[in-house]
Amino acid sequence: MSLVTRCPNCATAFRVLPQQLSARDGQVRCGKCDTVFDGVAALVGPARTPAPEQPEKAPEPLPAFLADPAPPRRGLWWILVSLAASALLAQAALYYRSEIAGSLPVARAPLEQACQVLGCEIRLPRQVKLLSIDSYDVRPDARREGVIVLNAVIRNRAPFAQEYPALQLTLTDEANRDLVSRSILPHEYLEAGRARELMARGIDAGGEATLTVHLDASRTRATGYELVLFYPS
Repeated sequence: MSLVTRCPNCATAFRVLPQQLSARDGQVRCGKCDTVFDGVAALVGPARTPAPEQPEKAPEPLPAFLADPAPPRRGLWWILVSLAASALLAQAALYYRSEIAGSLPVARAPLEQACQVLGCEIRLPRQVKLLSIDSYDVRPDARREGVIVLNAVIRNRAPFAQEYPALQLTLTDEANRDLVSRSILPHEYLEAGRARELMARGIDAGGEATLTVHLDASRTRATGYELVLFYPS
């Protein structure tokens, strides 16, 4: 199919092929006055011979390679991006629900409502990296042979209350070889009669917990010890 373009200098109209327009980015030379011009911008329609005594039809649309590209559907893209971001934020809020509820009390009620639907629970945070043992020592019990006494101070360095951790006490010999290891859970070292209350409240933000535990070590000849904190899975 040939097209018709018009010279802007001498107003001469002549036929051009789409291949001619695409070959030189639309630049053509007028055959009458030798003016070089943009043949695409000067298009007046395709070449045709109207039938006698019939009204001339409207020009055919430009071929696909000459038509302007359709604008991208940015609205739909931004909607999808917003939905994806909202989903990620919801997952993060669910994963860190304990920390959020501890740091922002106003968020606890909405999180509890969400957990009722999702079947989860909001416990006190368990960020063991934000806990430290300020001091501890292990010594023989002066009143009972074969019994040792563990004294320790646990500090919560988080800006929110945390669950009481479990303790792992390992006794070693002179060569620093492990002899025996014992896990001590919170209800074993918290004050008798108040363990449930204290466990529900946790260690306050920036607070500390002092503990004393008596352990039977009559079957070992330990000379050293190690104490670490952990949360049971």
